[in-house]
Amino acid sequence: MSNKTYVILGGNGIFGVHTAMYLLKHANPKKVICVGRNPEKWDAFTLGVGRGDKRYEYQQIHIAHEQDRLFEMFDKERPEVVVNFAALAYATSWTKAWRYYETNLTALAKMTEHLANRDYLTRWIQIGTSELYGSVDFPAKEDTPLRPTSPYAVSKAAGDMHLQSIVNVQKFPMNILRPSNAYGPGQQVYRVIPRLVVCGLTGQRMPLQGGGAVEKSYIHSQDLARAVHLIDEKAPLGTIYNAGPELPVSIRELAERIAKIMGIPFDQLVEMAPGRYGEDQRYWLDSSAIKRDTGWEPQIGLDEGLAEMVEWGRRHIEQLKLAPTEYTLYA
Repeated sequence: MSNKTYVILGGNGIFGVHTAMYLLKHANPKKVICVGRNPEKWDAFTLGVGRGDKRYEYQQIHIAHEQDRLFEMFDKERPEVVVNFAALAYATSWTKAWRYYETNLTALAKMTEHLANRDYLTRWIQIGTSELYGSVDFPAKEDTPLRPTSPYAVSKAAGDMHLQSIVNVQKFPMNILRPSNAYGPGQQVYRVIPRLVVCGLTGQRMPLQGGGAVEKSYIHSQDLARAVHLIDEKAPLGTIYNAGPELPVSIRELAERIAKIMGIPFDQLVEMAPGRYGEDQRYWLDSSAIKRDTGWEPQIGLDEGLAEMVEWGRRHIEQLKLAPTEYTLYA
């Protein structure tokens, strides 16, 4: 019987939304507070999370530039658990790299220093990234040497190392979850899976960078949310966990599966394009530790999840057609 207050930073993003939905349904929370830098998005992206549920609240606070308001909220609401999805998270971080450090490292250090002296916090769950391990030809374990290959990945690695230093010396109550590439209904259209779906529904062709040879491991955002909950319920403090499927798939195969689900020819869905500068070739995780400690493993297969994405796309296509298909860096 939980009855905890959860604060989800980055709660306006799709993975924060899915985690809020999961906690409201499965964790018996006292309260779930999503924090985001912008007003809540359209229904296509928020999925009506928390609507009509008095346990849910959304607060618009910028974690890097409004920390006075953020810290006042922490001390007023006294959350037992903080889940930190908030990050500038895009691989093209070669320009304005300092913004990634500002959010992914400096803001993290300030938040955790504030909370280190607060007796209400029982667990900080940091959402990391599989990109820390760089391109691998084997499933990376949690102790595989980190080889970040972009400023974004470096900023996330530095954040993880900062947390490890304060848990060792100051006993800061944290866990780090490094998921593979997650996806789910409500994801921004500039991400590959929703963009393929929208292209398929509107008769466009998506540029398949590098012919889609890059391989990534995909988990559904509900599986990610369940990993967060199980870590809070069962994981020893201070531990780091990978979470992903057993095998990666190429972006080309991903596009082929979506084309098949939508009943359209593959060549009608994509067009070949040059590869992205500095892109890693394969992300692949060993998730045996989280299974051992919490019992977690993926429950939603890729084809099932992709079919759900197509259904979501069809339901919200009028809103999705208005959404940007290119990433824009905001503060």
